Amino acid sequence: MNTLPKALSFKMPAEATPLGYRARPAKVLLEVSGLRKQFAHGDTPAVERVGFSLGEGEMLALLGPSGCGKTTTLRMIGGFEVPDAGTITLRGRDITRLPPEARGIGFVFQDYALFPHLNVLENVRFGLRKMPRAKAEARAREMLALVGLSGLEARKPHALSGGQQQRVALARTLAVAPPLVLMDEPFSNLDAAMRVETRQEVRKLLKATGSAGVLVTHDQEEALAIADRIAVMEAGRVIQIGTPDEIYLNPASEFVASFLGRSNILRGNANGMRVDTSFGTLPLSRAANGAVNLAVRPEQIMLEPDPAGPASVVGREFRGHDQLYWVQEGERCMLVISGPGASIGVGEKVRLRICDCVVPLT
Repeated sequence: MNTLPKALSFKMPAEATPLGYRARPAKVLLEVSGLRKQFAHGDTPAVERVGFSLGEGEMLALLGPSGCGKTTTLRMIGGFEVPDAGTITLRGRDITRLPPEARGIGFVFQDYALFPHLNVLENVRFGLRKMPRAKAEARAREMLALVGLSGLEARKPHALSGGQQQRVALARTLAVAPPLVLMDEPFSNLDAAMRVETRQEVRKLLKATGSAGVLVTHDQEEALAIADRIAVMEAGRVIQIGTPDEIYLNPASEFVASFLGRSNILRGNANGMRVDTSFGTLPLSRAANGAVNLAVRPEQIMLEPDPAGPASVVGREFRGHDQLYWVQEGERCMLVISGPGASIGVGEKVRLRICDCVVPLT
């Protein structure tokens, strides 16, 4: 796959770092308030009281399992579904009931929706039909250079790789300079290696052009990698919204803790910033009182080989950069991640030690 052209680095916004920025933009671009949608065949609403705001140039990921309402939310923002209740405003303009073509929003679909009978240049130029032909062609060539596809203008979509097709679709979308781009699982048709490379390219391209983005995904790694903020959805509602760091380190609920990354759930009795557990007294990430459930990430646990230890390794998975262990202690099975160094074999006795703050869950 072609790498991102060096010219991109000259177009990055001043506040961007090499991987983009995660600071919350001050100016609100999109405001979603109280969205609700129930389909005729459903017993419960597909989306219920969903609300969030999006800043200029910001990337938001709607993350959740299948059927949680994330795609329906995206389709309402795009105008492909009409909400039963709630409002959508773009730069202060109410677009709740406008058709898709009147919203000024860009779309990148899961299947890219390229025209098979048009070549690459014609596909990108398609959205610029109201421009004079010479100006439209110059703009299309500019966008193809931006996505690293100069020289492929005459190719048809079937002659491109999946990653190249994805970039043609993005170039076509960005050619009309939309303030907002909606993306529904845009990387799902790519293999694992191409996915990692392409999603970083997409993030850089959006930052370079100043477009904000809303990405629908069920892939937690993808959301953590590409988004400035993540809205975790469950059963039609936004359960928690925040930066990737905030949500990963301080999940609000057991669902968020288990869905965004992996977590061990413990019981404890909290008193302020401390909690008593079967692992002893531990520090809390935030104050709590009384009986609480606690989230402990696998990387927060240390394994200590001990022939007299109370726990046993019952499973091990070597993953190159780290190792994943399943450790049984009584009726409880704990997930532990350690570095790629010395391994502990299946069947060996160990002790578990939690070496960080734990998170009380609501």
